[in-house]
Amino acid sequence: MEELSTQPARPQQPSPLEEWSAVKIGLATKSSGILFKEGEVWWASIGINLGEEIYGKGAKFRRPVLIFKKLTHNSFLGLPITGQEKIGNWYVPIQLPGRPRSAMLHQARVFDRKRLSTYIGTIKQYDFENIKDKFQDFYGPQKNRHPAS
Repeated sequence: MEELSTQPARPQQPSPLEEWSAVKIGLATKSSGILFKEGEVWWASIGINLGEEIYGKGAKFRRPVLIFKKLTHNSFLGLPITGQEKIGNWYVPIQLPGRPRSAMLHQARVFDRKRLSTYIGTIKQYDFENIKDKFQDFYGPQKNRHPAS
């Protein structure tokens, strides 16, 4: 007959998805008086996502996000930012204090202001205009291209 262990069971660590769920519940119930403008960069809790979707890091699952287009008082189209210089037509280099960074056009999505926590800064007008042009090139209609290709 096997002897049963008398040691207490170790508490199971919550998974990152469970941790993100707790953070997201907190975000959903908080009131936010944050005012934001196009061209600003904020720390935003963007969470755990799927597949190739960009995710946040740390206890609050945050990453810098550029306010690309204000949609309503509460929502905006945001472009997540990476702290690494990246090459490709879906990345646009920007200057923020510290190191060079890149706005990720291919990760554009709508965010609620409740996800915002800390203002980082405002990008230069030249960088913002460059991002707008690159965004239009990336998402705009392609000439001489079949829809099925």
